Amino acid sequence: SPEAPEPSSQASLAVLSKVELRVSCRHLLDRDTLNKSDPCVLLLMQSQGQWVEVDRSEVIKSNLNPVFAKIFTVDYYFEEVQKLRFEVYDSHGQAGVGTHDDDFLGGMECTVGQIVAQKRVTKPLFLKYGKFAGKSTITVISEEISGNNGYVELAFRAKKLDDKDLFSKSDPFLEIYRIDDDSSEQLVYRTEVVKNNLSPIWEPFKVSLNSLCSCEEKRKLRCVVWDYDSRGKHDFIGEFFTTFEEMQKAMGENKVQWECMNPKYKIKKRNYKNSGVVVLLDLKIHRVYSFLDYIMGGCQIHFTVAIDFTASNGDPRNSCSLHYINPYQPNEYLKALVAVGEICQDYDSDKKFSALGFGARIPPKYEVSHDFAINFNPDNDECEGIQGVVESYQSCLPKIQLYGPTNVAPIITKVARVAADEERTKEASQYFILLILTDGVVTDMADTREAIVRASYLPMSIIIVGVGNADFTDMQILDGDDGILRSPRGEPVLRDIVQFVPFRDFKNASPTALAKCVLAEVPKQVVEYYSYKAFPPRCPQPHTPDSSLGSPQ
Repeated sequence: SPEAPEPSSQASLAVLSKVELRVSCRHLLDRDTLNKSDPCVLLLMQSQGQWVEVDRSEVIKSNLNPVFAKIFTVDYYFEEVQKLRFEVYDSHGQAGVGTHDDDFLGGMECTVGQIVAQKRVTKPLFLKYGKFAGKSTITVISEEISGNNGYVELAFRAKKLDDKDLFSKSDPFLEIYRIDDDSSEQLVYRTEVVKNNLSPIWEPFKVSLNSLCSCEEKRKLRCVVWDYDSRGKHDFIGEFFTTFEEMQKAMGENKVQWECMNPKYKIKKRNYKNSGVVVLLDLKIHRVYSFLDYIMGGCQIHFTVAIDFTASNGDPRNSCSLHYINPYQPNEYLKALVAVGEICQDYDSDKKFSALGFGARIPPKYEVSHDFAINFNPDNDECEGIQGVVESYQSCLPKIQLYGPTNVAPIITKVARVAADEERTKEASQYFILLILTDGVVTDMADTREAIVRASYLPMSIIIVGVGNADFTDMQILDGDDGILRSPRGEPVLRDIVQFVPFRDFKNASPTALAKCVLAEVPKQVVEYYSYKAFPPRCPQPHTPDSSLGSPQ
């Protein structure tokens, strides 16, 4: 096991999408006879069907409720399903981690998308064969780091700390805790240990403003100085309380120090002054918002799918039809819907998706509609999850008559009306993705261009997937990659919000390749919209208490 607790590792802040994962556990199984387990966490990521180790935490001695200082850093891609596995082991020093089955304390699987959308995930740990590891749970908390994220750089030192050791000087390290609304404490950062020194200078470090104070500069912070002990029984030297607001003010007035107090000494010792002084040497702050700032602030991605039911698709009862339901092989409409929908569902808390159809005659009067709910409920077009959309699609096919023409402007306008209502809240709370699946070039091109220009001023993006073998050349005009899209009157789009791809380009590729292609631009489009509106991310919602977060044992 390492000699000292590792300082919180920091990845390069120059990369746009990196996520920090902080891990803690509760009620771990006790595998040791004479002592408590010495837990360590391994992080694995699925790559080409195989689990590959990404990194591992420090070992925390004799602790069944560990809070790991190690921060796991993973690259984040909105357009991919990234599967993670956390494995907890009881370490036996030189014998290594994970060498014997009886060292395994439990594992948990989830996706990066689930963690960043929920910001905090607590799940039970499982042993092999799906067996619960007693009451053991693991909590993973995510923060983004990037050159475009709001972060602060801090540097601390201390002077004249109490000496806790008999034959040498204290080995001090500093911890900073954020105090949440429910009075629970979240470990923000743990410095390295400076050996044998009562006036240590700790290395500078960077933390996101979200992590440090949840975007609230008046939020209380508890700072604790410990004397390191290799057995995990660190000696308390003292503590002080401050806020990020106070830190900034202190730097400005050159009053950048706090008395480090031991409450017990204050009561017992008549002439007690303090247990040392902690000095803030430097504070640098940088604020710019990123896609993950908005997602972690609670912005929901609302997903709508619109399906082309024009006659050119062919009779669904015929095996040559693009809408033919083959029990052994999903058609192209279903493949595209599932590939894109599976990504978006991690970012929508209620997992309800709007599902619309266009170009068909619909019951009861069999009049042509270009914006009908495929569940035939005009008051609520939402389906339960991606599977609910699939079931509604399959059940509506026998009830409608495929017709035409291919008009998509009504669908864009319908979603834009909902997005306009959201815009009026003046909050970054919902962003809309419209997936249009069509087998041909749109017939109402002028109206569609006009609708897209209007939508470019709203919190929405449009993905068009061309299904079948039609000539989609004219559709490329809607995708602004080759030039600025304009309305028939010459008005340009505010921002490029359309991505068009023919499904046939991905026919022999995995479904994830299609999703990566069509969703890759969405994070940039989200940031462009909220930056234009000057809407900051909402502050993250307070979490439920997690008593696993606390001082070292």
